Amino acid sequence: MSSHTLTRYLIEQQREGRIDAPLQQLIDTVANACKGISQAVSQGALSDVLGSAGSENVQGEVQKKLDIIANEALIEANAWGGHLSAMASEEMDHILPVPRHYPQGPYLLLFDPLDGSSNIDVNVSIGTIFSVLRRPESSEEPSEQDFLQPGRNQIAAGYCVYGPQTMLVLTFGHGVVMFTLDSTVGTFVLTQDNVRIATDTREFAINMSNMRHWADPVRRYIDECLQGQEGPRGKDFNMRWIASMVADVHRILVRGGVFMYPWDKREPGKAGKLRLMYEANPMSWLIEQAGGAATNGQQRILDIQPEQLHQRVSVILGSRHEVERLTQYHSEV
Repeated sequence: MSSHTLTRYLIEQQREGRIDAPLQQLIDTVANACKGISQAVSQGALSDVLGSAGSENVQGEVQKKLDIIANEALIEANAWGGHLSAMASEEMDHILPVPRHYPQGPYLLLFDPLDGSSNIDVNVSIGTIFSVLRRPESSEEPSEQDFLQPGRNQIAAGYCVYGPQTMLVLTFGHGVVMFTLDSTVGTFVLTQDNVRIATDTREFAINMSNMRHWADPVRRYIDECLQGQEGPRGKDFNMRWIASMVADVHRILVRGGVFMYPWDKREPGKAGKLRLMYEANPMSWLIEQAGGAATNGQQRILDIQPEQLHQRVSVILGSRHEVERLTQYHSEV
């Protein structure tokens, strides 16, 4: 087994000038918090962490007990280390500045503490998604406006997936690396570097139950996939859908595919379901860093200028040729 641990990788990245000491500390802190979340997830009913917490988040979604546990774990781990000036979470209405009695750092942290909450109680893979931005130097006190930067400004992004193995997937803008948690010693070990996504695929991931609500370009694409060898695509496709973005994206990073969570007409005033800042931006950057592509149907997700902290967006990402085809279909409408 590789002895190349996350700690060693981060030190080497710093020596090569790709990251600085505060960012090294930040990623190490997030990884340690994820270890704790992984432990809580693995205990499940044994520790009474399953089920609803009886509250709602800012989006009006019912919070699970593990949502709150994961959110608090990330906040407590990152509040005092001196690498952050503020945090933002999918589970919180507003940003959370680092208390003034702690050192203030140059970075901003955004996170979805537990993606795939609907899968918690049925023991299906879930995960933590995070994104790091540099705090604007001109700002005196951290503000929500500081966070409203396009995804191309990210300094680091990644996720931790809690499945049969706990894995940490990470980018600093120089490719994608994967670490697996060795639970016997509590250390993340490098298990794959230079992750690349195949440009072509025979797999798509989408919630087919919403088909009647989709826009015409998405319906056209799925119709063609379902026609298989006899249709215009000339090949058979398989559908995969875990209903946990972190698990669906992880599968695509490992073996290719295209993931779609598009706009639909049930709530026409909303651009999509997924959150731009907490889900779409970090996942899109990871996908691009692995050779894939990510758009909202009209434009590159990483070029979208955020207007709100909890802004939603349509997401199409994965194998480049399929994303380009879907984007082309949208342009022809």
